[in-house]
Amino acid sequence: MIIQRLSRERGRVPADGSDSLHTFSSGGYYDPAWMGFGALRVLREVRAEPGAGLAVHRHANMDVFSYVLEGAMGFEGAAGSEFGEAAEGDIVTGAVRAGELQWLGAGHGMRHRAFNAAADAPLRFLQIWIQPDRLNARPAYALSAAPAADAGGWVLRASRDGGEGGVPVRQDLRLFTAALAAGADLRRALDAGRAYWLQIVAGEVRADGRALAAGDALGLVAETGELALTAGERGAQALLLELPPPG
Repeated sequence: MIIQRLSRERGRVPADGSDSLHTFSSGGYYDPAWMGFGALRVLREVRAEPGAGLAVHRHANMDVFSYVLEGAMGFEGAAGSEFGEAAEGDIVTGAVRAGELQWLGAGHGMRHRAFNAAADAPLRFLQIWIQPDRLNARPAYALSAAPAADAGGWVLRASRDGGEGGVPVRQDLRLFTAALAAGADLRRALDAGRAYWLQIVAGEVRADGRALAAGDALGLVAETGELALTAGERGAQALLLELPPPG
């Protein structure tokens, strides 16, 4: 089964200085037909002007990825227990820059906000929420550096507990990113026992005969063979989540 989700179909939630496009129901967007894709609960593209961003909010029992596409995302987090190397109650701050991937394992609870850290440039990032396979773990944090400019093919950015590489996540998944030059081909073998979510984040591709542009996505369940991508004349960037099949 292949599910297609086009960019123009996403829900839009404008706010003061920021704008979010929601693939699945979350925040101020609700569509009963789009409530997630198995363990993938939220996928939203956020654009923020300098100084703007997401208000302080609380996460619990959710793994949250922020993948910065343009600009620099500042963040502040306060955890009730271990948060990276922070002591209980400490405020952890920093910035995530274009190409970097931040993981927050909220565990039993933490407060967090994300905002545009630049004074004169826009911010664009994907925020991805994954339902973990364990409850009330200790809050934690990790950062995946941007791949080298000449990195080819799918680059593994996250895996279960970091056991296969990339930053850790508390779910049986693997998260890949890829940058394709103009006209480049890229393939990924599919396992019928797994589910896949392909998100195009920049440029255009043909994916198994379908024309997809930035913001478009495909969900694949119980598919075999290969996922074959061919980039358009401007190249493309893509993100791929390999997940347990939806229950």
